[in-house]
Amino acid sequence: MKKIGILFGKERSFPEAFVQRVNSKGIDGIVAEPVRIDKALQGQPSGYAVIIDRISQDVPFYRTWLKNAAVTGTAVINNPFWWSADDKYFNNCLMTQIGVPVPKTAILPSHDRPDDTSDESFSNLAYPLDWEGIFREVGFPAYMKPFAGGGWKNVYKLHDKEEFFEKHRETGQLVMLLQEEIVFEEYYRCYCIGGKHVRIMPYEPRNPHHLRYVADFAPTAEKLQEMTDIVLKINRYLGYDFNTVELALRNGVPYAIDFCNPAPDADIKSVGAENFEWVVETAASYAIEKALANNGGDNLTWGEYVKRSAGK
Repeated sequence: MKKIGILFGKERSFPEAFVQRVNSKGIDGIVAEPVRIDKALQGQPSGYAVIIDRISQDVPFYRTWLKNAAVTGTAVINNPFWWSADDKYFNNCLMTQIGVPVPKTAILPSHDRPDDTSDESFSNLAYPLDWEGIFREVGFPAYMKPFAGGGWKNVYKLHDKEEFFEKHRETGQLVMLLQEEIVFEEYYRCYCIGGKHVRIMPYEPRNPHHLRYVADFAPTAEKLQEMTDIVLKINRYLGYDFNTVELALRNGVPYAIDFCNPAPDADIKSVGAENFEWVVETAASYAIEKALANNGGDNLTWGEYVKRSAGK
């Protein structure tokens, strides 16, 4: 019997529906359940052929447990080694090399020094930074947000340098991005599962959270294909099995705004019934596909960036 597990936190609607959907298919030798951990011993298999990870970004114990699961043959969705290494700033840097339009972006050292450091720890960092050069490149209005954070926590819209310095002081030890505002005509949030299944959803980030998927953007077939190709290209290079890409259309050009979402919102109350049905069905089918293909060894997905760097 091959087990498919889902590791999750407070969310309920997607994990419960996922388990039910896998089991409802009645695939011989396949069963799904919530992951259960009663001990963690090095080198011992997890007991799962596939695990979908929805929470390890917030629980370091889970992240390192998943690495042991991967080493001992589990197909972990998403690859915990890559997820540990990735961040939003690197994502943007990579896009500049593969031809995907992204906002102009600068990374900023934290306003407050990290614990156990002193002025001498920053001998290689100019003080002050070339703030005027950064502001000229990015422009105002701009957004400041954590370089590795998820959701809309600690996100600021800034209109001038005075407001920037005021808000930067509030960010403490967080490492932040300063990013060009893309004034868009249309905006889309796009699920990508298995590196091949794409769901493009009209999305309005300026609405209250529960109404963000209530948007009436209507892309042409050609624009849908263009966005699909961009989403597939991004995930092919990053190597995520389960991710969302946010695309903002300015003058008809899709800009990738946020595409490091390996545990994206999949709650029925926010994404809506139709999108929820798609993500449950697609995730269940993909997890079954991965379980059936798992015959031991390395079952992780590695992106084109890593594979090319490693000479694979």
